[in-house]
Amino acid sequence: MRVSVVSVPVSDQERARAFYVDVLGFETVADATFGPGMRWVQVAPPGSTTTFALVTWFEEMPAGSLRGLVLDTDDLDATRRALLARGAEVSEPSDQPGGRFCFLADPDGNVVSLHQA
Repeated sequence: MRVSVVSVPVSDQERARAFYVDVLGFETVADATFGPGMRWVQVAPPGSTTTFALVTWFEEMPAGSLRGLVLDTDDLDATRRALLARGAEVSEPSDQPGGRFCFLADPDGNVVSLHQA
């Protein structure tokens, strides 16, 4: 087994898509009608087999409630600088068990952790 899709709860799919694509550098994998008044938006880091579905329809997953989404990077400092240059608010790196981390949030407040082992 492998992880293929992670649902990320958002309030505005277009705003979230713009953040994940324009700020984080992801690619839009799918953007299609998903039923009456619904849209399926899927993004992924370049080369990744795991995608993120930007969802608005799960009542039990309010927008901004996701924690624990970790993105690995080979160079945390360079990644952080690039994100800051694109307008992201990113915490200072900190050494923690398992490596160095810094954190940022998408427009809804879903927390994204950047990790370098």
